[in-house]
Amino acid sequence: MGTLSATPHPTGSGPGDDRDGAGGRFRRAMRSPLGWMAAGMAGVAVVSALTATGPGPVPVAGAAAAVAVYGYVMRRAARRSTPEIARSGAVRDTLLGGAIGLGFILVSALLITAFGGYSFAWAGDDVLAVLGTTLAVQTGAAVTEELLFRGLALQALEQLWGSRAALVITSLFFGVAHLGADGADAWSGLAIALEAGALLGAAFLWRRSIWFVVGLHFAWNATEQLLGIPVSGHAPEGLFTVDVHGSALLTGGGFGLEASIVPVLAGTAIATTMLVRAHRNGALTPRRPADR
Repeated sequence: MGTLSATPHPTGSGPGDDRDGAGGRFRRAMRSPLGWMAAGMAGVAVVSALTATGPGPVPVAGAAAAVAVYGYVMRRAARRSTPEIARSGAVRDTLLGGAIGLGFILVSALLITAFGGYSFAWAGDDVLAVLGTTLAVQTGAAVTEELLFRGLALQALEQLWGSRAALVITSLFFGVAHLGADGADAWSGLAIALEAGALLGAAFLWRRSIWFVVGLHFAWNATEQLLGIPVSGHAPEGLFTVDVHGSALLTGGGFGLEASIVPVLAGTAIATTMLVRAHRNGALTPRRPADR
């Protein structure tokens, strides 16, 4: 960031100077972390709003468009390269993240079932249709949400206040963003912040790859949907139906598995492990000292 000159500037500049000054201030604002974060989030959010619930492959096309918008804003406004969305290693990172997300949800659901919280039955629906819808919708959701929260918000706040503060803020914001879902309450918001916001944020800080967190997020949501478990309060069609028994603290109640204490504890443990590895790798940005 530039420093202000101590030399006084003349007043009464002509119209051209005023226009250049306003343009310069706008460019500086857009190049600031909060500026490019706001611009990127607006662009990705518009793409998501137009495509998230579209038919067939529309959400997937929306995801591709969102990545293009993100890359454009980062290159033009933030003036930085985008190794986090590089094609090299994208498939590997997506599969690795997907494996962690799949295991996380399956183990959580198995534990809840073992304690008598869930019982499953085959839904008997068109398997190919359900799989196709799940693939498209959850791809769009995972890509756009990760670009918004980890690609833009976390990285911008990280430049301002360091990795740890950025992780806390984006985790809390992620929980608040899910409070409008069916069955949501203060506990579900806190649970989402701890198990999802913190876990996905830690995953990004560890691997510095959008594809890794997209794979984790996609596998998480898709597995829940296919099992018939509500995904953050939403209950889309799956391959199974689930009957819920017992305490909402165990099962998550109407909000779904994310409000269960089981994934909260497991997600927090995994996030802590990832943060330790990120710290050992020197991947965490310290808080910048205040300007004097």
